[in-house]
Amino acid sequence: MEERDFVDKNRKPIGETTTEESNIAEGKYIQIVIICMENHKKEFLIQKRAQKKNGKWALTGGHVISGEESVHAILREVEEELGLRLQGREIELVFSKRAYDCFVDVYYAKKDVEISNLKLEKEEVETVKWMTLEEIKKLREKNLFLEYHYDALQECIYFLEKLQEKEKENV
Repeated sequence: MEERDFVDKNRKPIGETTTEESNIAEGKYIQIVIICMENHKKEFLIQKRAQKKNGKWALTGGHVISGEESVHAILREVEEELGLRLQGREIELVFSKRAYDCFVDVYYAKKDVEISNLKLEKEEVETVKWMTLEEIKKLREKNLFLEYHYDALQECIYFLEKLQEKEKENV
């Protein structure tokens, strides 16, 4: 199991690590990364997690391992889970937030990917699909989509819309 660094409320490493996801003591936090990958049809790449990982649909993401930077973590997770190698210039950090016992960094990529070319990590990912926001919303309503990933997707879309509005104002 991969070690993760604990950080404090200011996201500074405290010199301790963990391999456990549960029972994180108050005042300690782990770091998580998620990516919202959108194609030119305004569909998002989602994955059905393996049954041992709860079998729900979600975005691609995972934990920042010990000594790793957030951006490297999301690039690693995408390559591990999907067999897709992204370059740092292809992704953008949209927002970071502290939620419960972790810090979450949400990245965005605009990229057309042929699903048949992906090499899924079967221990983690059962299948992947491109879906519209409306289709994802229906999965969520049926409790088939990981809730905090749905929230991250909604926030990502909101931040991107605000960014586009600002860019239009500056033209």
